[in-house]
Amino acid sequence: MADPTPQEVRDFIAAGLPCAHLEVEGDGRHFFATIVSDEFNGLSRIKRHQRVYAALGERMREQIHALSMKTLSPAEWSAR
Repeated sequence: MADPTPQEVRDFIAAGLPCAHLEVEGDGRHFFATIVSDEFNGLSRIKRHQRVYAALGERMREQIHALSMKTLSPAEWSAR
């Protein structure tokens, strides 16, 4: 199975999680994502990451070797 591109990882996340803003960078094995979603309101960082992992499903085990992420609510994103 070929390593996914940053665009593919972005599409995988967007398909499973409504995002107000989504950026993904990476080299095919290691990725960094900035994800802004209303679904993160009131959630801890761990719960936010679990929500992203749920959106990625089996891809996280089979295709994506490592994913670092910054997860923000829209209000947190605006305040940056």
